[in-house]
Amino acid sequence: MSNNRLDELVARLDSAMTIGDCTERCHAVKNILHEITESGGDFIPAPFLVPAPDKYARRLVHRDPAMRYSMVAMVWGPGQGTPLHDHDGHWCVECVYRGRIKVVSYSPVGDLDAGVVQFKPEKQVMAGVADAGALIPPFDYHTIENADQTPSVTLHVYSEELTQCAIFVPTEGGYRREVRQLCYTS
Repeated sequence: MSNNRLDELVARLDSAMTIGDCTERCHAVKNILHEITESGGDFIPAPFLVPAPDKYARRLVHRDPAMRYSMVAMVWGPGQGTPLHDHDGHWCVECVYRGRIKVVSYSPVGDLDAGVVQFKPEKQVMAGVADAGALIPPFDYHTIENADQTPSVTLHVYSEELTQCAIFVPTEGGYRREVRQLCYTS
């Protein structure tokens, strides 16, 4: 699976993990993803870019052997998106590799441990190729959806490997929190 640009991306991400401050580290990762993606051309292998028919595809591109981060490619078919969710206390940097993505960030209103949680939409972003953003807890509640009629692809760099998250299911009076185990698409 190795190629020069992917190898360069991994080497630069490895270097960014030495930055002690979380916010600075995320900004460095954001800049790296933006620069590598903006330089054009494909560097993610074709098998990682295939949409899944029933929901977005989630494929592990790289897992740092030191467990400092993981990189996942997500492929979004037309109309595919996520429920409102968090990243289980992990930071994440997301970058559009192909297409356009709509991201809506939310702020919780009241107690997150209550049976029903309220959220207030904060910001909506229409992101195109090479646009990147950082989600650093506690500011990580959001939805993502494909904004195109053709498949879109995003790259996600997480602190560690994200194996679960909380999703927020609409219910009477707000949202109900559920823990969702995450898996990779074959």
